[in-house]
Amino acid sequence: MQLTKQAKISIAIALLLSIAFIIFYLSQKEAELPPMTVQEKKARFSALIVPAVNNVYADLMKQYVEIKEIIAAGQSNDEIEQFKIDYRATTDNELLMALKPHPRSIAIAQAAMESSWATSRFFREANNIFGVWSFDEDEPRIAALQKRGDKTIWVKKYSTIEEAVYDYYRTLARSSAFAEFRQTKMITNDPFVLVTKLDRYSEKGSLYGEELTAIIKFNKFNDYDKS
Repeated sequence: MQLTKQAKISIAIALLLSIAFIIFYLSQKEAELPPMTVQEKKARFSALIVPAVNNVYADLMKQYVEIKEIIAAGQSNDEIEQFKIDYRATTDNELLMALKPHPRSIAIAQAAMESSWATSRFFREANNIFGVWSFDEDEPRIAALQKRGDKTIWVKKYSTIEEAVYDYYRTLARSSAFAEFRQTKMITNDPFVLVTKLDRYSEKGSLYGEELTAIIKFNKFNDYDKS
């Protein structure tokens, strides 16, 4: 039987749609993680996140020590003034509060909580390990699947995990919401004291610090602060 031109076009369109559906289905399947035990999930999380946190922490601590020595020597310069602008600090003391990195145990525990142990869609698609929102339409970002009322929630998209960790530390170093947290970490490095000052990081309020404490203790994340 001779097919008409219209029939041939219809068949071609149907084939293209089928191929497109298969490609979409496979891409969605690839984005899904295979079933894992709790131990496997935590091992995967540690392999992905802990090295990045260690690297960023070491870099930020080195920077903090260098700037602290310059300030202590009374050698304030243009670099220091630029740091103050970048970190919204008005005094040398405020700058040091901002630059001093908080304990790795807190960063790792927050990463675990905010990303469901590196299994969340935000992490898998955007390397967003800390659930950091985006309010700038010109920066890389992805939309959350759920809205708040009629408003779309956007989260930042990072090129690497380390970039996400740097931005997380920077957020806590600059935001007025964490001023008390920054003041406290100049007095103590005890993660169990510091997490009580992170109630404004989450809508959970004071419960957020309690959950972080439980995660740190149960998983012995404070061991990372000893190395």
